[in-house]
Amino acid sequence: MKRVALWLVQEVGVGNVFTKEQLRTTFDGVSQVDRRMRDLRDHEWQIDTNREDPSLDPREHRFVQQGLPVWQPGVGNRKTTGSVGAVQRRAVLVRDNYLCRTCGIGNGEAYADDSAATSQLDIARRQVSLPDGSTEVQLVTECNRCRVGGRDAGSDLRAFKAALETLSAYERKMLSAWMEQDARSFNEVEKLWGVYRTLPEPARDQARSMVQ
Repeated sequence: MKRVALWLVQEVGVGNVFTKEQLRTTFDGVSQVDRRMRDLRDHEWQIDTNREDPSLDPREHRFVQQGLPVWQPGVGNRKTTGSVGAVQRRAVLVRDNYLCRTCGIGNGEAYADDSAATSQLDIARRQVSLPDGSTEVQLVTECNRCRVGGRDAGSDLRAFKAALETLSAYERKMLSAWMEQDARSFNEVEKLWGVYRTLPEPARDQARSMVQ
């Protein structure tokens, strides 16, 4: 595992793609070298496959982020994160209603901007800033596209609390109702506003003249 980590840092480089064949050729004769590489994920290393990054070929990996220096004495013997087991994964999916909590798409559904691409739900780890100023990693359901596009995304409950305090009693009650339903209904004015925002500039001019 330590040798693989040094190879990734010194030969591959963060952000670059390598293949399974390159890994096995470099460590010819090393038993289960693929597994040794996967073990790095327990030490905060991020190495994506085409499951996390659909732009990759099934034979490719992308070295996304260097984690702990496992080649240093004692570091490689400590696991910082465990893998998400099947029972825990199912519990998170059920809790999140089998929906991506970033874009709202369900598993296997086609994306609106690309009917040929379908979503694949997985479990992501997200840094959450808590109201007391501490941070912790929490599990959340995300689709493969949102995981790739939001690798550095986090959640800030302190900012949420500050914004909440600016709301009126009526607005807080309305927000509470949406939270209970885990859904929000849009009235006709809001729907038309959404349509208007998608129009090209000449069409927006015409739309404004219709309202006046």
